Amino acid sequence: MGEAMPDDALELPDGVEWTRSTPDFDEQSVPGGLLAAHRVADGVWGRLVVTSGSVRFVFEDVAGVSAGRMIVAGEHQVIPPTRAHHLELIGPVGFHVEFHR
Repeated sequence: MGEAMPDDALELPDGVEWTRSTPDFDEQSVPGGLLAAHRVADGVWGRLVVTSGSVRFVFEDVAGVSAGRMIVAGEHQVIPPTRAHHLELIGPVGFHVEFHR
């Protein structure tokens, strides 16, 4: 499993339901906005799902070495509503983002 990150929740809260998913992205097709600080809307939970390769997930409000978590194929990262974050691509990668309410 990837390195630990403070207060990271790896499971969605009870009661939320899938609403939609992004298309599958790779290092060529990733929208630039995902590589810069951004947020999931209020009331919406995100779930980054890595399907190949690896990506570094970073919460903007955590400083230092522990600011990011490496997520490899088969792992995911839950993204709470309105919490600023960004992705750092390491090399070839495949992933999508699920949205839940």
